[in-house]
Amino acid sequence: MISPKQALLKRSFDLMLALALLPLLGIPIILLFLMASIDTGANGLFLQERIGQYGERFKIYKIRTLKEGVHRLGHMDYYASAFGKFLRASKFDELPQLFNVLKGDMSFVGPRPDLPGFADALQGDDRIILEVKPGITGPATLKYKDEELILSKQMDPESYNRTIIWKDKVEINKRYVKNYSFSLDLHFLLKSLKNS
Repeated sequence: MISPKQALLKRSFDLMLALALLPLLGIPIILLFLMASIDTGANGLFLQERIGQYGERFKIYKIRTLKEGVHRLGHMDYYASAFGKFLRASKFDELPQLFNVLKGDMSFVGPRPDLPGFADALQGDDRIILEVKPGITGPATLKYKDEELILSKQMDPESYNRTIIWKDKVEINKRYVKNYSFSLDLHFLLKSLKNS
C-alpha cells in the first residue's frame, strides 16, 4: 500500500517530469490538435469523463482520432481516419494528458482511468485501486497495449471486455497498488518507452 511519503515522492516526480516535458511537447500538442481538428472536422481536443482517485470524476484530455458519431467497442479503428489510426497506434493522442498530470488528475504511472461504470462500481478489496491517481501508463496498460485488436476479434467485445479484460486489469492493478514502490514506477515508465 502506498504510504504518504511515497505519495508525496510520486507527486513530486510527476510535477518535475511534466514541467520538464512541457517545453518539448507543447508545440507538438498544438500542431496535433490543429491537424486533428482539420482531419475530423471537429474540435481536435477530445474531452471525456473518467473515474479518478477516490472515485472522483475528471475530464481526460486526448487528441481526437475519431469522427463524430456512435462508436462501438472493438470497432474503433473503423471510425478513425488514416491520421487517427496513426495517432492511436503511436499513442500520440495521449500527449495532452500531460496537462492532466500537471493538474493532479493523473500520474505518469498508475491504473488506467476508466469510464463511469467500471472503477467506480468496484466493491470491497478491489477499491484499493482508487487509492492512487490513475496513470498514463501502468502494468495493465502495458499488458493490454493491443486491447483494440483483441476486442476486434471477439463476437461480443462489450461482454469480453467486462468479463475477461476488465477483471484481469483489476487484479493487475491491485498487485501494483499493494506492492507499490517508486522503482516500480520507473520500471513501468522505461518499459513503456521501449514499447513505444
